[in-house]
Amino acid sequence: MGETRRGRPTMNDVAAAAGVALKTVSRVVNSEPGVNAVTASRVQAAIERLGYRRNDSARILRRGRTASIGLVIEDVADAFYSSLIRAVEDAALHHGCLLFTGSSRDDAARERDLVLAFCARRVDGLIIVPAGSDHGYLAPEFEAGTKAVFADRPPGAGCEADTVLADNAGGARTGTAHLIAHGHRRIAFLGGSPRVFTAAERLRGYRHALAAAGLPYDEGLVVMGAPDPPRVGADLTRLLTAPDPPTALLAGNGRTTVEILRALASLTGASDVGAAGGLALVGFDDFELADLLGITVVAQDPARLGRTAADLLFMRLSGDEGPTSRIELATRLVPRGSGERPPLPLRDRTAS
Repeated sequence: MGETRRGRPTMNDVAAAAGVALKTVSRVVNSEPGVNAVTASRVQAAIERLGYRRNDSARILRRGRTASIGLVIEDVADAFYSSLIRAVEDAALHHGCLLFTGSSRDDAARERDLVLAFCARRVDGLIIVPAGSDHGYLAPEFEAGTKAVFADRPPGAGCEADTVLADNAGGARTGTAHLIAHGHRRIAFLGGSPRVFTAAERLRGYRHALAAAGLPYDEGLVVMGAPDPPRVGADLTRLLTAPDPPTALLAGNGRTTVEILRALASLTGASDVGAAGGLALVGFDDFELADLLGITVVAQDPARLGRTAADLLFMRLSGDEGPTSRIELATRLVPRGSGERPPLPLRDRTAS
C-alpha cells in the first residue's frame, strides 16, 4: 500500500521539526521580535525543508479584514491610468494587499456595478476614478466600514470622501499663458466632454488665462467632446478654414492631442504640427513619443496621484478618522518646440 499523502504542513509541524515552541514559530513567520538569530535560522530552515506556507486566509479572517482593495478607473488602455494602476499596485503589495482593478469606460452605471461588486467581495477599501455624478449609493458601504478615496475627479452628490486631484485649471491656465507669451491671440481649445470634471476645469483655466491677458473669450474657438477621430478631424477642419482661424491650439487631454496630430497630418500631409499651417500646439497630459515629436505639454504625474490616493486609503484603513482631505497636485509645463512657435501672418498660414 502506498504512503498516505498528508495535508500541507502546519506551524505545529515546523515547531516539532525545529524543536521550538509554537509561539516561536509564529514570531518568526510574522517577523515579530523576541527570537534570537540562531533559533530564527533553525525555524526558517525547517520552514523551507517542509515547504510551510502561512495561512493568510485564516489570519485575515481573525482580523476581520480581507487584505484586498478595489480600484475603478476609466480606461485600462489609457497610458495615464496605466501609470496610476502601477503606483496603486506597488502600494498594495507593500501593505500585503491584493488589488482588484476594473474599468468603468466612463459609464456611471458600469462604475456603480464594479464598485458594488468589489464591496460584495468584501474589499477593505476602494480607490475610484468616478464616471458618475451621484455617489449616494456608497453610504451603506461606508456604514459597513468600507473606506474610499476618489482620484483624478471628486465624488458626486451624496458622498464625502478623501480626494486627490491634479491642478487642472492651473495647468490649462499655464499652457494658455505660454501660447499668449509667444504672441498668440487666437487660441483654440479642444477639450473633453464638458460633463467631465477635468475637462470643465481645464476650460476654466483656459478662460482665466485669456481674461488675465485681456483677450476676449470666443465660443467659436472652443470645441468639447470625446476624442473620436472623425469628430476631431471635422472640428479641426472647421477651425482652420474659418475666416479668422486660430494660430495656436490647446488640447484638453492626451488622446485629443494625438487625434489633432493625426488630423493635421491627414488635412495637410505634414507630419510636423508647425509645418501644418504654422500652428502652435500645447497638449494637456504627456504621452508616449511626445518628446520625439517635439510636442509641448502640460504634464501631470499619474504615478504620484496613484501613490497619494493609496497612501490616503491605507491611512484610513489603519484607523485614521480625521476630517476628509482634498489634495491638489501641481502640473508642470514641458516646452519641446510645438508650443513655442510665434504666429504666422494669415497670408503665410494660408500658403502653408
